[in-house]
Order: sequence, then structure tokens, then C-alpha cells
Amino acid sequence: MTNTTRAWHLKSRPQGTPTMDNFELKDAPLGELQDGWIRVENKWLSVDPYMRGRMNDVKSYVPPFQVGEPMQGGAVGKVVESRSPDFAEGETVFHLQGWREGAAGPADQFNKVPPLPVEDFHWLGNLGLTGATAYFGLLRAAQAKAGDTVFVSAAAGAVGSAVVQIAKAMGMNVIGSAGGAEKVAWVRELGADEAIDYKAEPIVPALIKAAPKGIDVYFDNVGGEHLDAAFAAARQNARFAICGMIEGYNGAPPHGFKYIMRVIAARIMMKGFIYTDYLPEMADFYRDMGGWVSSGKVTSRETVRDGIEAMPEAFLDLFRGANMGKMLVRL
Repeated sequence: MTNTTRAWHLKSRPQGTPTMDNFELKDAPLGELQDGWIRVENKWLSVDPYMRGRMNDVKSYVPPFQVGEPMQGGAVGKVVESRSPDFAEGETVFHLQGWREGAAGPADQFNKVPPLPVEDFHWLGNLGLTGATAYFGLLRAAQAKAGDTVFVSAAAGAVGSAVVQIAKAMGMNVIGSAGGAEKVAWVRELGADEAIDYKAEPIVPALIKAAPKGIDVYFDNVGGEHLDAAFAAARQNARFAICGMIEGYNGAPPHGFKYIMRVIAARIMMKGFIYTDYLPEMADFYRDMGGWVSSGKVTSRETVRDGIEAMPEAFLDLFRGANMGKMLVRL
């Protein structure tokens, strides 16, 4: 068995929006399989907006990618060789050695998928980082509860679409924002009570029209004008879960907030978070999300690209708005 795998490496750090010149596909060593290690053949790779921040050489909640080294991300694969008593050949695992065709390492770097009757890619979507981000951001960071009016930006994206459905499953009123008629129609199909096409009308007056009595919760994936609109529409003691702010990921000038002073008057609570803040509560997530997925209360839509060669363009398409739901690469 080969001791190398094809992997995408960070060739150079991007200035502004990344380009294909920042990536290089080449062989990476897997190393000899040691005692306690497993080797995995990846089947599904995840691309996520947060990866853009890891391309910069800045301190953040995850270390930056290193120039000349393989990139990382979520992946699901099959064990093809094991020297660990905890894993058998053929078992399905999820892990963080993505952006490559194969992975190897100590067994504690890999997780067996829980015994739920779902397709493997769901462990990168609603039953993985994506769904956990939506679940904990909405229910823990924003403390959303039944009867709340929830505003979700990027509601046709991977996290946003999960937030919409979790909120409806928990008895909330939901307003989703998305770009374009097709995405808005899908947001309505997911159960949103109101859906705004931010490409067709200014977001501030559109949100105020959609929520004449204001919003209790804002789940922020975008930042910028959407966050400003949430300030404008916030009710007393509104809670904001700050997840993404993708609008600023590629170095756009800081947004000038017109309504930020309402933080004081409306006593708005804003909380930034990442899903790993809530790892001790993952059993709750698997119980609830597993039930919703199994019952059909939470569904998903995937934009799938094929082959390791497709990885960078799939990633760049996240910033072009080319995905509906979760963006995945199938190997």
C-alpha cells in the first residue's frame, strides 16, 4: 500500500479573495503505519467558509495553514488498514484530515460515526460541524426558545438552512435572508415564515417589513448590512449569535454600522461562538439532531463536486454564492 496521498497544499497566502494560484495539488507522505494508528481512504470532503481565515498568518481559534503544507478540513472515509484495537477495516470514520485522498494517524484523531441510518456525507453536514454550529449557536449562544422571532442570514447556506429548520422544530417564528429567487424559494420550503431576497431589496427595510414587531434572535453568518439590519429590528433583550461574518473574510472594508447604538437601548446581547465550545454537550446534539434528521423534520440539500481536483474551486464557490446548502467534494 502506498505511503503517500494526493493532497492540496497551501502554495501561498492570498491577498483578498483566494485564487487557484494559492493552491497546489501534490503528493504528501502518510508515513509508516505505527501501533495504535489507522489508515483511511477518504470518501467525502467538506469545504467551509472558516477555512478562509486559516489561510492567513494570524492568531485565531484554530492555527493557520502553513505555506507548503497540506491543508485540513472535515472528511468522512473508510478504514482500510488498522493497527488499533478500537477500529476495524471497513468502519466509517469522520476526522479533520481533509483536502486529501487518504489519511493516517493515531486512532484518537478519528471518530466512528454513531449508529444512525443516514448516508455518510451527513456527518459533514447536519450531523457534523455544520449542524452542531447551527444547534449550539441558536439554542445555547442565542438562548432561543419557543415563540421567539428568529432572523437568519445566509439562510440557504449549510449552517443557515439548519438553523431555519431547528428553529421551526422548536416552535419559533423564522425570517431567513438569501440571495436570489431560487434560494429564497428553498428557504420557504424549509419552513421559514418569511424569506427576504437581499439581492432584490435593501435588507434593512425588508427586515423591518418582515418583522414589524421586531426580532428576538439574530443568527449571524454574514455580518455587514445584515448585522446592521438586525440592530435596527432588535426587540428589547434581543440575543445575537455571531457565527460567520463571511462578508469580511476576503478583506472587504469594515462596514459602517448605522444602528449599532441600539445595542444599548435594546439591551442586545451579542455572543461569538464556535461549536467546539460545547463539546461536552454533543450527546444532546446527537440525540436531538439525530431524531430530527430521522423523522424528516430537518432535511438537507448538498452541492456536490466530484474528484480531489475539484476541491479549491468548490471552496472558492462558497464566496461566489454558488452553493445551495452544504458544499461537498465526493471522492
